[in-house]
Amino acid sequence: MKLYSLSVLYKGDPKVVLLKAAYDVSSFSFFQRSSVQEFMTFTSQLIVERSAKGSRASVKEQEYLCHVYVRNDSLAGVVIADSEYPSRVAFTLLEKVLDEFSKQVDRIEWPVGSPATILYTGLDGHLSRYQNPREADPMSKVQAELDETKIILARKQNSCCAIM
Repeated sequence: MKLYSLSVLYKGDPKVVLLKAAYDVSSFSFFQRSSVQEFMTFTSQLIVERSAKGSRASVKEQEYLCHVYVRNDSLAGVVIADSEYPSRVAFTLLEKVLDEFSKQVDRIEWPVGSPATILYTGLDGHLSRYQNPREADPMSKVQAELDETKIILARKQNSCCAIM
């Protein structure tokens, strides 16, 4: 499971504006990194442009799964992950990031902002923390513990039946 990109965008009337983004392109070769990052930025903007306000969607693009959430106030977030990353965790992350962003960055800056002018530093931390969904998301952690308990109980039941 891998997160590659986390972006905050503004769905403007004429065009979509990238406000802030964080990338983890360390798994790509040095020479591919800038083009992969460009691809992720372009894809994020395109998906937000084609999404309706107040919508959530997951879009498959090549070997990536792009999760998009566009709020009714035109603030949007995109997570680009591999296909194994849980959708529910991706949308939880998007909701958390957009809420935090809207509290820290004045709404007046959204239509005219850019990654250089927007003062929001939380994306890199969220991107690295959510690399492991079990650690970052309480529901995933509980589900993992339940799965482990089921395996242990099944083994005990099988060993008890073998003895008889």
